[in-house]
Amino acid sequence: MNASTPQLPATSWTFTQRLSSTRRGARLARLLAVEQLRAWPVSPAVADRAVAITAELSANAALHGRVPGRDFRVGLVLDGATETLRIEVTDTRGERQPTLQPTAPPPDRETGRGLLLVDALADRWGTEPRHPVGKTVWAELDARTG
Repeated sequence: MNASTPQLPATSWTFTQRLSSTRRGARLARLLAVEQLRAWPVSPAVADRAVAITAELSANAALHGRVPGRDFRVGLVLDGATETLRIEVTDTRGERQPTLQPTAPPPDRETGRGLLLVDALADRWGTEPRHPVGKTVWAELDARTG
């Protein structure tokens, strides 16, 4: 007799928060990510990368994706089945798509390195339109590889 062992479904963890499109909102997104990832089964190395990505994408949403009076949304999803951590930041400026510059800005320039950092830290990243208005910039980390 071939009896199969029952498998427990893989658990997923989800966190979503709307924040003001300000520097303070971006800072709070980073702090919330730190606290949330401490509570999830994620290695410190993956959590550190995720926090840095969340900080960069949230700062971009507050700076480049800002529409006065509109919030941005940060989301974290840990998929236990695929062992993937997905970071999503949604803003209301769909016409302003992030672009990765082929070279780093000059050393004396204070901005322009955020997406280079996201590209270096994430296993995958991209953008998706958000209907009826806006966009979501996402990044994924393979949580099993630390």
